[in-house]
Amino acid sequence: MPTPPQTAPPGGASGITRRARFAVVGSGYRAQFFNRLAHVLPDRFTVTGVVSRRAEPGGDVERTWDVPAYRTVAEALAADRPDFVLVSVPWDVAPGVIRELVAADVPVLVETPPAPDVAGLRSLWADVGASGLVQVAEHSPRMPAHAARITLARRGVLGVPTSVQVSSTHEYHAVSLIRAMLGAGFDPVTVHARTFSAPLVSPLSRAGWTDDDEPHAATTTLATLDLGGGRSALYDFTDNQSRNRLRVNRLVLRGSHGEMVDDRLMRMTGPRTIVESHLVRRQTGVEQDLPGFDLEHLSLDGEVLYRNPFEGARLGDDDIAGASLLAGTAAWVAGDAPPPYPLAEGCQDHLVGRAIVESARTGEVVRTGVEPWAGPVR
Repeated sequence: MPTPPQTAPPGGASGITRRARFAVVGSGYRAQFFNRLAHVLPDRFTVTGVVSRRAEPGGDVERTWDVPAYRTVAEALAADRPDFVLVSVPWDVAPGVIRELVAADVPVLVETPPAPDVAGLRSLWADVGASGLVQVAEHSPRMPAHAARITLARRGVLGVPTSVQVSSTHEYHAVSLIRAMLGAGFDPVTVHARTFSAPLVSPLSRAGWTDDDEPHAATTTLATLDLGGGRSALYDFTDNQSRNRLRVNRLVLRGSHGEMVDDRLMRMTGPRTIVESHLVRRQTGVEQDLPGFDLEHLSLDGEVLYRNPFEGARLGDDDIAGASLLAGTAAWVAGDAPPPYPLAEGCQDHLVGRAIVESARTGEVVRTGVEPWAGPVR
């Protein structure tokens, strides 16, 4: 399958409504996330089957989502060959499944990260990189507000993007946002990280409310990233921050002609003219807005920057991002759209994310190099 040279915009599948038929390998938390999207959006997505090597989780999937369960990838492909396969398994298992699917000439959308470590990334790329069949399910740039911010950056509204500060999500997810907003490719990155421990209450976990109001030691990782060409980033993440509502999301995007802090934008538009604008979220279903709670769009100064491609489904932002990845992958497989997030991008995100972890562990500066996936085939 030929892979177009550019990556699809983070907003979604450009209005394409082709139904996605995909199989799922895995039965864990994120795999169930995509099964649920197919259940909520049956006109857009169909799960042809779920592969679970253990019978009990497979049976649970069959009963919960009314989809067939298989014990092997080969069985799932033979029973009903999908347009692509979503791989959502542990980090160390994913590369083997990806290799098996590529050998069968099946397009792959693999959950983040595609391999557990840098050596695994290099080995995986050597085996499947040239196939052009592998995409990565990196959802962060497709979150509606982030997609709108990336659009602003790419349009040069702030001039030349120079710096990003991210405090919301961890490692490769944060790196994906930094790279997207700065337009960074595969050049070397210099990372200097430190960790700090402090007490923090953690009201929520993946399982829900903890009902624990006592503070416990939580680690915060701060890292500076030098991406070259005058581009820099500040990474700030505290344990469980993605689910801890006591730590708000924060994003700062700076450019040569202005700055955006979360949804507030300051920029120069002419001689002696500095204006302030705000990214406005149009959310229905509040007070007398009766159609129901839903995201319509995000705009700046009356111009829509992001429009919800799944309006009417009442999805949260994370669900919108995940559904956008599925729709974008289906459109790419059909030849109707660019690849949503090629393997090379996911490898680079994890490479830099591992550098943050390594620098934080050792206290030393870590420099990434130019990796094989930086070549012309992505």
